[in-house]
Formats: sequence, C-alpha cells, structure tokens
Amino acid sequence: MTFEQALPYIFLLLMALSVLIYAVLDGFDLGVGILLPKRNLDYRNQMIASIGPFWDANETWLVLAIGILLIAFPFAHSMVLKALYIPTLFLLIGLILRGVAFDFRAKAITRYRELWDRLFQLGSVIASASQGFMLGMYVMGFEYNVSSVLFALLSALCVTSAYAYIGGAWLVMKTEGELQVFAARKARISGWITATGFIAVCIANPLVNEQVAQRWFSLPEAILLMPIPLMCFVLLLVSDLYLKNVPVDKDKASWLPFVSVAMLFTLCLIGLAYSYYPYVIPNKLLAIDAVSSTASLKFIFYGVAIVLPVILAYTALSYWLFRGKTEKLNYF
Repeated sequence: MTFEQALPYIFLLLMALSVLIYAVLDGFDLGVGILLPKRNLDYRNQMIASIGPFWDANETWLVLAIGILLIAFPFAHSMVLKALYIPTLFLLIGLILRGVAFDFRAKAITRYRELWDRLFQLGSVIASASQGFMLGMYVMGFEYNVSSVLFALLSALCVTSAYAYIGGAWLVMKTEGELQVFAARKARISGWITATGFIAVCIANPLVNEQVAQRWFSLPEAILLMPIPLMCFVLLLVSDLYLKNVPVDKDKASWLPFVSVAMLFTLCLIGLAYSYYPYVIPNKLLAIDAVSSTASLKFIFYGVAIVLPVILAYTALSYWLFRGKTEKLNYF
C-alpha cells in the first residue's frame, strides 16, 4: 500500500485518536460537573477547582475530531450532521451552558452562585447525554426507528454514567479527605451503572448488526478477541476494589482508578473500531468512498503533522504544571 492509498486510513486513525483523547480528558470534567452536590458549596468549589486549569482546553480534541471529519471525510460529515442535527444542537446548548456558568460562578460571585453551579451541572448532563445519543445513532447507522432510538437512549445513559465514573476517579486522584470519600462512592455507583450498560450494549449490538456478530463470534477471531472483554472486567474490578477502600493509607496509588477507567475507554474504542472498520459510517459509507481528494489529504496531513504535536505538547505541559492535589482556584 502506497502513502497515498494509506491516507484515508491514517485520517480514520487520527480521528479515532482525537475522539479517544476527548472522551478521556473532557469526559472527566463533564463527569465532575455531573457529580456536583447541591448542598455543599465547599465540595463544589474544590471540584470546580480540580478541573479549572484543564476543562476548556480539553474541548480542543472535539474540535480536532470534527475538523478531521469535515475536511478529510466531507461526505460523511454531511451525513452525520443531517442525521444528528437535533442532538448536535443539544450538545452545543450543553457546552454553552457549561462555559457561561463556569465563568459567572467564578468571576461574578453573587447570591446566584448556586444557580450557576446547577446550570453547569445541567450543561454537563445535556452534553454527555447528547454525545451518548449521537454515538448510539451512529452505531445504528442513523436509522430512526423504535429499536434504534431505544438503543441510542441506552447509549446516552451509558456515556453519561461513564463520564461520571471517570469524573469521580479524577476527583479521587486530585482531592483528599471527605470529598475524596464522596467522589469514590459516586464513582463506584457510576461504575456499576456503566458496567451494566456496557454489558447491555455488548448484547444488543450483535443482535441488531449481523456483521458485528460475525466479527466477534466467528472462529478464530472470537478466541483472539477474548482478551478485550476480559481486560475490561479486570479494570472494572481493580478500580472498584480501590474505590471501595478509599481513603488509602498515605493516599497510595490514587491515580489507579483514573488510569483504569481511561484504559477501559481505550478498550471500548478499540472494540468499536474493530466492529466497523473500514466504514466511516457503519454499513453505509466506507472511508475510501467518503474521503477527499488525494491532493487535499496530503495538504491536510502536513498541517495535522504540525498541529497535533503542538496540541499534545501544551496538553502535556498543562497537566504537568498542575499535577498533584487541587489547590484553591483564584482569578486575578
């Protein structure tokens, strides 16, 4: 395969990578927003402070993923937006609510602070559920019928609980004391819901898609793929056992739940990619049929080759600079 022939698959990989990084990074700050308690201002302040240096930049990865879809796979982009116009609208509403509420609650400290926190939480729930619904409809090939909508609603619940799961794991890593215990408890509950939803989706998906069933249950593929669900189970178990025993003496390995959930997200994306490769839209549009011209892809590739390392570098730098436990968030 020549470089020109490989370009569609390179961009498919880059888009998948962007989606994965977005799901992990923006997933945890959406999850923190979902978990905000109503009656404890101190908890809310600490939780907001834990994502303060990161949350806005995390959305860069969503912009990158959509940009790759638009420029590298324009036919797929038009089909996605046409089918998901309403969920996309709700996603934007959720993200706008989060942005406005975050700035107002931090910079305009008035009696409406609790209102801004609730709007931040509402925006987090709307954005998470919208993404889950969009993922479910994508898997169902954008077919709007009773079964596909029910599957998309199940996916919305799974994604929302998964974000709460990784958000709670993030708080366990970044906080101490009573808030850490609170976060561990919420993360465990979210993890159980996520695991239940994950099992339900794994059962439903092959039932509604014959190609997925053949890829996962034919021999010898079924044997070779067995480590993926086994590793998911192990990661869920390891994370749950650690969260059950929080606080741990000297806060050892507080990073373990977050890393476990991030690895779980990675395995889920690998499974999803394997199920539908080389389609950019399941069972409808192949990557090779949706791609831009070779000249355009080459031009874009060189741009991505410059931009992507820069994004990775400033992301890594920000997380390095603000490593360790959370301190009070101030604006001057």
